[in-house]
Amino acid sequence: MRFVLGMGGTVDYEIRWDPSVLERLAVEHGVGPEDLDLTTPVGSVRDLVRSLLAFVRDGVGGERFVASSDIVEEMAARFDKAVTLGGTCVRAAIAMDVLGVPSTVHLVSIDENVRRLLPRRVDHISSATQDSLDPHLIVQYPAGATVRLGEVELVAPRPNRIIYANDPPHRELRIADDLPGALHRADVFLLSSFNVIQDPATLDDRLARVRQAMLALRAGALVMFEDAGFHVPALSVRVRDEMAGVVDVYSLNEDEMQAYLGHRVDLLDPLEVARAVGELRTLVPAPTLVVHTQHWALAVGERGATLGPALRGGIVMASTRYRLGDGFTADDYASTAALPPGGRAARVCAEVARLLGAGATVVPALDLSAVPTPTTIGLGDTFVGGFLAALDA
Repeated sequence: MRFVLGMGGTVDYEIRWDPSVLERLAVEHGVGPEDLDLTTPVGSVRDLVRSLLAFVRDGVGGERFVASSDIVEEMAARFDKAVTLGGTCVRAAIAMDVLGVPSTVHLVSIDENVRRLLPRRVDHISSATQDSLDPHLIVQYPAGATVRLGEVELVAPRPNRIIYANDPPHRELRIADDLPGALHRADVFLLSSFNVIQDPATLDDRLARVRQAMLALRAGALVMFEDAGFHVPALSVRVRDEMAGVVDVYSLNEDEMQAYLGHRVDLLDPLEVARAVGELRTLVPAPTLVVHTQHWALAVGERGATLGPALRGGIVMASTRYRLGDGFTADDYASTAALPPGGRAARVCAEVARLLGAGATVVPALDLSAVPTPTTIGLGDTFVGGFLAALDA
């Protein structure tokens, strides 16, 4: 199979978690417990510290726009960091490459980091006319991470990750002129990255250009959309409504599902999950809906009954990254595949599948309770790579 994965990659600064650095930054910038705010606009390093510590306090993850890449550079300079590649299409391609599955990615920016780190089997097309670097700051923290602010101790209730970025090429998401040519040869087309666009007119133009390029797809080609956290939440409905009408598979994670529903869902309550999926199918009337969570992944709709191996592939790939981070191998993937499912998750899946009925497949997550230092960055992107690689099996 030939895969084209879009629509944009990133260069990521993954900083090593160090609470002592955060404590010093809080003192330097006069940040106390009363200053923490999940929703504050990030216009300075002080704002970033306020935002980051609020995420840690609540044990949640997310993406936030920052006013300047200089803020990212200044913050990253205080920590040890690794330079990696991100973006749904690029992380998915890297995951697929582990299993020897080649692909072509659509990029909107490029520099020496991208050329150095992109695997040899991953080809690329790009709308960039010159090199540029607008790094994304990636912060992951473990469960129990502790940061002291004066007399108050913040303790993270669960592991998670946060992304901070100001990435003009990604925000513009210009479409490469040679995308139709790439799609003419494709069997599978992955769409993502519209979540970073902030201007409605720009979004409408990019959606129209992608629709036009998709006319080059051959009959029978599969089109998949992977949802994400929108920098301008109001634009998510515009993309959702557009994608539901033009793709074969619409995929999203538990956070995105709950954002559309407007309420929390107990992912281990079969009745609640089945009810939520029913509501979601009304909101997202795509032919096939995929939902991937920390406890299970499911597919429902036209292809729902046939996507069990793809769901399993996504779970195993994401679980391998959770266990080992970057640089895992096909042997690591195989050892992860041998792990048992989570006991409670397996029972929930059986009941959810029964409640959803014909045309649904529900696959339990693996038992990862013994992983001492999990990686929480890029798990959804890696799930997509495992899902797509399994289609090639």
